[in-house]
Amino acid sequence: MTEDLRQPVPTLEDVARVAGVSRATVSRVINGKRKVAAAVQETVLAAVAETGYVPNRAARSLVTRRTGMAAVVVSGSAAGPGEEADPSRALSDPFFGRVVGGFVRALRRHDVHPVLLFADTPEAEDQAVNYLRLGNVDGTLLVSTHGDDPLPGRLVEAGRPVVMFSRPARPVPVSYVDLANSDGGRLAAEHLVARGCTSLGLVSGPLDVPAARDRADGFRDRAARHGHAYVPGAADDFTFAGGEAATERLLAEVPGIDGVFAGNDLMAQGALHALRTHGRRVPDDVAVVGFDDSPVATQTRPHLTTVRQPAEEMAATMADLLVERIEDPGLPPRSVVFDPELVLRDSA
Repeated sequence: MTEDLRQPVPTLEDVARVAGVSRATVSRVINGKRKVAAAVQETVLAAVAETGYVPNRAARSLVTRRTGMAAVVVSGSAAGPGEEADPSRALSDPFFGRVVGGFVRALRRHDVHPVLLFADTPEAEDQAVNYLRLGNVDGTLLVSTHGDDPLPGRLVEAGRPVVMFSRPARPVPVSYVDLANSDGGRLAAEHLVARGCTSLGLVSGPLDVPAARDRADGFRDRAARHGHAYVPGAADDFTFAGGEAATERLLAEVPGIDGVFAGNDLMAQGALHALRTHGRRVPDDVAVVGFDDSPVATQTRPHLTTVRQPAEEMAATMADLLVERIEDPGLPPRSVVFDPELVLRDSA
């Protein structure tokens, strides 16, 4: 007969015996409960290492009714109405990468693991809502990329904790983290005016998205305070192609424009390409300011002057808010709004 060489799996009782404490004390330390003396925690953790004990997440979830998982839901990655959804659009966006990286690092501190879902079609949205409603995760971090999005309301109705990146376009009782986008637009206008630009233009993201609208409004508001009663603009999606197309339309209206504010860095990159095609030198003939301070800003030639959005810090704050709501579902909705910062480089 072949001898069974498998070793018995260490248990909480084994850890308690090695540490010289009760099983309940070991459980409190492993589950991160408070009111355990630091010296006792060190002893228990040393015993965990010595025995090789690994907490059984499935068994723990039966007791705590928690999965240790959080959904990261990206809504609206389709290029436009009637167009095929393409998750690679979001995955290739450098700003999205910063946000997801911030989620992962912050959730790791809470021993929570992310599950990535794309709600990019009505069918995928239904699937995501059903998945979340069934309790497969403890809460949701939602990144919505279009304005008229019903998903925030549906997630709130599902009764699960949810935190959004940026405020919802429609009033919904949901927690969110956002940037003072209108202040960012004002920073861009102030800088272009201070440079001596006399013909300002706006290359905006989709104006049904609150962030894009706020940036445009802030830019026009500050420009008006400097005597620019009319600031022409063109809107498109937050992509290189969108920025290029919007800049082409802007140049058709105002060929001699000398100061451009773009809705994000990808659009600014597209604007640089369009301006170069028309023989306009940046910053000699036209100054360009982007938004986000994403990696794109230092990949363009010239490097982009841009308005910084602290995406990593915002994402980490979202994760912390979500964990708070998982632990106390009765908390009221809360907003956290960050301040933008102008980052000076070569384009303006």
